[in-house]
Amino acid sequence: MFGLVSQVKAVKRRSRSLMQLNLELAKLEAKQKATAAGIAAGLGIAAAVVLMYAIGFLFAAAAAGIAEALPLWAALLIVAGIMILVATIVVLFAVHFAKKISPPKPAQAIEEAERTVETVRSHV
Repeated sequence: MFGLVSQVKAVKRRSRSLMQLNLELAKLEAKQKATAAGIAAGLGIAAAVVLMYAIGFLFAAAAAGIAEALPLWAALLIVAGIMILVATIVVLFAVHFAKKISPPKPAQAIEEAERTVETVRSHV
């Protein structure tokens, strides 16, 4: 009888420990996804800022092209093209980090909890 009580207590302790570990895993996953979301947002904002500058250079290039000869506006168009290329690269990085945040559920913690439940059911 006392052996059964001690085993029940041990199972209870282990179950509580497993639940705490699963909770910690879920918190860690949420933190990683929040970090990836922040990085994606920052890179997206950076790309938008660079694109705004590129649009400004495109307008300056058009004005210089009308007012001046080829060399000035051609140089401004080259600069604008480079800025658009940089913005495109930053957007690609933003998309890469944005993919890390979906789906927002803690997949590893859920999977571990399901394995724990199956193990407990198979031993009962």
